[in-house]
Amino acid sequence: MIKIGITGSLASGKSTVAKIISSGRYPLYNADTAVKKIYQTNVFQTKVFKKFKLKNKKNIKNKIKKIISSDKKYLNHLEKIIHPLVRKQIIKFIKKNRGKKFLIFEIPLLIESKQMQSYDKIIFVNSRKDLRLKRYLKRGNNKRFFNLLNKRQLSPAKKIKYCDHVINNNGSLKLLKRNIKNIMMKL
Repeated sequence: MIKIGITGSLASGKSTVAKIISSGRYPLYNADTAVKKIYQTNVFQTKVFKKFKLKNKKNIKNKIKKIISSDKKYLNHLEKIIHPLVRKQIIKFIKKNRGKKFLIFEIPLLIESKQMQSYDKIIFVNSRKDLRLKRYLKRGNNKRFFNLLNKRQLSPAKKIKYCDHVINNNGSLKLLKRNIKNIMMKL
């Protein structure tokens, strides 16, 4: 089994790359999707409720976003709650999919959370900042939150040092698919 970690900067195209590589043939673990599910769990809500001193559990994600926007230290608190829960899910995912040729993991903070040793190959999805901002805004998000989250991540130059392959995602989907195919032939 080859575990492929896909990482990159905010809105660089990680999900697109992961879906193309997986293409329904290989199991895909998406950390962002996992986090959305974690937000719904009682364990997470109880921990966040206490740590963030919330009055109730309604619209918890929006409340957290608002708190993080006004005080960045709360982002660390949030990550200390979420990351261990995500790691537990990753372990379950690996056990469930033993015997598969490839397991694909889309993990935005793979390098920042120092999880490099857990993957056989790491692919970095690179994209210009102006394109990433455009994609992020297109999803209904705002520039202020983009800048906050973007600053939390290591620079692409630092992340690339830990990666086996780099895919530049500044062009067409056709070009992206060709670049992915070239990398997959090497694995």
